[in-house]
Amino acid sequence: MPIQQESMFTTRDIQATDAAHHLHPFTNTGALNAKGARVISKGEGVWLWDTEGNKILDGMAGLWCVNMGYGRQELVDAAAQQMQQLPYYNTFFQTTHAPATALAQEIASVTPGDLNRIFFAGSGSEAVDTMIRLVRHYWSVVGKPYRNIIISRENGYHGSTIGGASLGGMKGMHAQGGPMVPNIEHIRQPYWYGEAGDMNEEAFGKACAQALEERILQVGPDNVAAFVGEPVQGAGGVIVPPANYWREIQAICRKYGILLVADEVICGFGRTGSWFGSQTLGIEPDLITMAKGLSSGYLPIAAVAMSDRVADALIAHDEDFNHGFTYSGHPTAAAVALENIRLMKAENIVDYVGTDIGPYFQQQLRATLAEHPLVGHIEGVGLMAGMALVQDKASRTPFPEDANAGLVCRDHCFENGLIMRAVGDRMVLAPPLVISRSEVDELCEKARHCFDLTLASLKQSE
Repeated sequence: MPIQQESMFTTRDIQATDAAHHLHPFTNTGALNAKGARVISKGEGVWLWDTEGNKILDGMAGLWCVNMGYGRQELVDAAAQQMQQLPYYNTFFQTTHAPATALAQEIASVTPGDLNRIFFAGSGSEAVDTMIRLVRHYWSVVGKPYRNIIISRENGYHGSTIGGASLGGMKGMHAQGGPMVPNIEHIRQPYWYGEAGDMNEEAFGKACAQALEERILQVGPDNVAAFVGEPVQGAGGVIVPPANYWREIQAICRKYGILLVADEVICGFGRTGSWFGSQTLGIEPDLITMAKGLSSGYLPIAAVAMSDRVADALIAHDEDFNHGFTYSGHPTAAAVALENIRLMKAENIVDYVGTDIGPYFQQQLRATLAEHPLVGHIEGVGLMAGMALVQDKASRTPFPEDANAGLVCRDHCFENGLIMRAVGDRMVLAPPLVISRSEVDELCEKARHCFDLTLASLKQSE
């Protein structure tokens, strides 16, 4: 239905059309159709409204992406102006255009180290697939095609294409659509609260990094192309590694000469209080994948930034890199991303997250929720946080799987004006970067109320 006619249709009309024709991502479609999808109709700042008039605080910034908030006219205008001049042209056939060129330069200006060359894609999953091909092609052109094993982590998320799903460590995804891409290995994740037992954080961080070295030696150092990880695991539940973890990982990568790749699709563009999570956590990557916050989600766009070492080798190899997408460097998406970065700089958003609202958010979550009977542990950095729901705090005893504690909490949140994501029994928050202190306070109070309701529901079902 045309958007201008939306008001002519009732919520049930839209739900019926949705059920008849729309398959949702990561969704039990039959169950959703029986229930009816919630119809979101408007966004402003950190707030959403549905077609029933309910106002909802978006604690997930859409899908980790609406960093500058909803309703930014500057981004709308950037898209409209570019569409009037050049709505689309490709960057194949030895052509370019100003928006893609300027955006590549702008990204290079904010990436860490010497990541000066940019390859564009349309989504984070496409960026990850591109990175897999770039890494393997790099080793091929430098005369070592046998270095094609890529190591990532259990419970890591790197997108849902066949390449991204293979690289990620989500068992539920591996169970569907296989076989997966070969020559990808997975090691343990650095989830101290859930998996360390009696080890302190430093010892656990070292042990998790040593798992990388053990796997490298197991498969043969000369066969390993790269290690890939999110600075902070996002879709895995916002898992912040121990402080020494990335330092140890980086030393191992350098010891064996393998590439270090930071998947910054979630952590990039201010989420952790730096332009990139690599800067916050002290990582010096050879490649970075990015998407989401690049355009604040207003239009689909993604990129891979690569170091001079990688790019120079590819450029010196006198042959086409046979990879790309119809929408690589899409001019309208690039224009919006350019304006998004300009706004972030003009409004000092990265500094705001790093020194003001990020610390306040972390402080208020703990002050409001840490003592709640359901909350076993809170971890996070900047404007992202994960909270483990437990049956018993002292023993860290989780709820039985069939209790579905996370889903119960998620549903209470949505019914009470808050979007908070459930990852198993970890509750996840990543609000827009423009959230105010008063809105953080309101988010925390809403979360506490929903935890109270969740606790009551779980007790009733025992």
